Amino acid sequence: MVRFFSSLLALLITSTAFAATPHYVITNDDNGGPNTVSLYTVTGSASSPRVTLKKTLSTGGMAIGGGYFAGTDIILVRDGQDDCAFVANGGTSDITGIKLSTQQVTGNFKGSRNDNGGFNGVTLTTNGSYVYASFTGTFTIASLQIIPGCALQFVKDISAVGKDLGMAGPIAAKGNILIVSYGDGSIESFDISNGYAKPNNDEQFASGVNLGDKPSGIDITQDGHYAIFGDIAGGTTVEVSDISGGKLTPTLVYNLGSAIDSNNVRLSPDESLLYISNNMQGTVTAAFFDKTTGAATPGCTSNVLKGYPLKWFYDAGLGTALATGTGGLIYVAEDGPSSGIGLLNITVNGSTCTLTELPSSPVADPNSPDLRSFQAYPNRPF
Repeated sequence: MVRFFSSLLALLITSTAFAATPHYVITNDDNGGPNTVSLYTVTGSASSPRVTLKKTLSTGGMAIGGGYFAGTDIILVRDGQDDCAFVANGGTSDITGIKLSTQQVTGNFKGSRNDNGGFNGVTLTTNGSYVYASFTGTFTIASLQIIPGCALQFVKDISAVGKDLGMAGPIAAKGNILIVSYGDGSIESFDISNGYAKPNNDEQFASGVNLGDKPSGIDITQDGHYAIFGDIAGGTTVEVSDISGGKLTPTLVYNLGSAIDSNNVRLSPDESLLYISNNMQGTVTAAFFDKTTGAATPGCTSNVLKGYPLKWFYDAGLGTALATGTGGLIYVAEDGPSSGIGLLNITVNGSTCTLTELPSSPVADPNSPDLRSFQAYPNRPF
């Protein structure tokens, strides 16, 4: 994810003890009808934050109220002098551009006329110059160039189908490589050095498929050396591929605990920890990660988060409040009738760690019955 620089209007910026830089969270509410984005400010400190809903914006598109746990449907990017949010609308199969300095919608942008989000919607990623959109209904990935004013211009579509005809789901981009995980357990990379996606001819089943696991969420190390996949699994399982040669290599499987499911993965800003949503258990796991070797080792798992499973059913997207170190305060999306943002602190002592939910957690998102994806500022530097 490209680093995002803030320029929200003064009404969204309040003083914070975190730093001189304002902190906030932006959600894709994906409410199953006319879609909205919710803007939260974060003040106080990492140990005692105040997360406050400040404004809700209409995207002008329609949501579907569902999709991949690990499918990112909102991204932040700096376009010249403008700070932009791009938001997927699964129901209308388009992408809303929002200029955050004015909080105005710049348009609703589509891929080709055939692109469709189907039942699992549209997932997004960016390399800073282009937005890539996976349309799960048509098994296609569209490349859209970011143009001045937080707008998008469609460039090209490409077919993206798994080895067992799985649909393209979560995607991630870094530099000249785009990585895709399919619903059938296969993975693939594309060359995006020319903007549009071109297959690297490395489509393969992830190693975890032999164990009954399937890759879903994707993160990429800052130097582009490793791609990390969070698995749909009965325990907490991730897979790592060395992509330093510009293509995927066979994944190595790391079993990191017995907490159920591990779709969503997110590296800490310093890459020393890998945060994992245990989607079907209502917990979060932190694993130790070696950015030099790509190895992951067991760390710690939180207690079951408040409200699970009576008020919400799944945890999904992850983020951190700080752009340095282990991230300090951890945000987690809680998906269900009473959707919200869970708040956890991480403490590390040598080879051990502790994840603790804060008393003020969760923060309600009254505009969403299906919160899976958000972005936090300041973002980590990669």
